[in-house]
Amino acid sequence: MANTYTQIYIHLVFAVKNRDALIRKEWQHTLEQYITGIVQNRKHKLLAIGTMTDHIHILIGYNINETIPELVEQIKTSSNEWIRVNKLSKFKFEWQKGYGAFSHSRSQLSTVSNYILSQKQHHTRKSFKEEYLEILNKNNIEFREDYLFDFHESE
Repeated sequence: MANTYTQIYIHLVFAVKNRDALIRKEWQHTLEQYITGIVQNRKHKLLAIGTMTDHIHILIGYNINETIPELVEQIKTSSNEWIRVNKLSKFKFEWQKGYGAFSHSRSQLSTVSNYILSQKQHHTRKSFKEEYLEILNKNNIEFREDYLFDFHESE
């Protein structure tokens, strides 16, 4: 539609099924590049991506011509297949069902990007469960514990 302008920023978070630590350091960067390609080919703008062994954060400039569930499904299914075809994991790799999607203002982009890019340092102090619950609470999102990601009891 002519004269339609949007500026929407979305922070996506999702985890490996059963929170298994299957994303190896040897191919984390290549996975991030692959996912960047998916995001950009679907006309979104990748602003930051941070991968840990068991979860991922992605910050995008959101293209309103695709729904968030469609984008997340495409990222998950394509990356699952890419990992399988390239034999990157000796175990069956899958992403967990569900995801987090959080909106941010332009003024928050630097802070959120830095947060995503410093995941390794961040997780020396805080577990993924603590991190995810904090994000939900900061965004005043009501949730049911039984619908959250599978978290390890040791977290």
